[in-house]
Amino acid sequence: MKALLIDDESTQRNAVKLLLRSFCSSVKDIEEANGIKQGLSMIQDFRPDIVFLDVELGDGTGFDLMKQVTDPEFQLIFITAHNKYAINAFQFSAIDYLLKPVDPDALQKAVGKATTNIRNSSLKEQLKVLLQQLAGIQNQDRKIVLKDIDNTYFIKVSDVLYCEAAGSYTKFYFTNNQPILVSKNLKEYEEILEGLGFLRTHHSYLANPDKIKLFDKTDGGLLILEGGLSIPVSQRKKDFVMQVLENR
Repeated sequence: MKALLIDDESTQRNAVKLLLRSFCSSVKDIEEANGIKQGLSMIQDFRPDIVFLDVELGDGTGFDLMKQVTDPEFQLIFITAHNKYAINAFQFSAIDYLLKPVDPDALQKAVGKATTNIRNSSLKEQLKVLLQQLAGIQNQDRKIVLKDIDNTYFIKVSDVLYCEAAGSYTKFYFTNNQPILVSKNLKEYEEILEGLGFLRTHHSYLANPDKIKLFDKTDGGLLILEGGLSIPVSQRKKDFVMQVLENR
């Protein structure tokens, strides 16, 4: 595989290059670019399989660069300093990212995922979700990107009924579609969706409050959702769920 490193700091490029050569044997050819202009030129000429793109560049941002790539044919891995809001946007879009300083294990996992998804053609749509999230768009068409073993799904958040823990996986349930099983645990999706008001009602359930029709307090507590579906409310969460629902 061919990798392109786009970063305005030569020390950062050198560090990632050293890690790739030491820990990622599948990456055979590595080139560098120091900003947006050179990065766009190298994407066209070098035709990389993977692009490692710093968020903050000297002549703009990595997002500015990607807005100018009309039909990306590579896997994209952003590199960023810790920023909860930006990371939440990456999680919504399912675009991979690495935190500075880059950890070798995290780099290996990211390259492994990129290798598996090398023919994934959904990056353009994922970038659209990412940029909407970064822009703080709050409309009903806001989407989250979900991936299972075979497909990439672009789902309106407003269509999610609830999420259910399935070991280290999470199963998403919707108003009009079949469930989707995703290889991230429920805690990760709680962190992604809590900003939109999703409620952790139980150690195994995360509910969309807009889909709750009734709180049945008998038998320990049940939330009745659209379509007549129900999910439990744990004793520990009961007061919290009641308080949130009463204040909506």
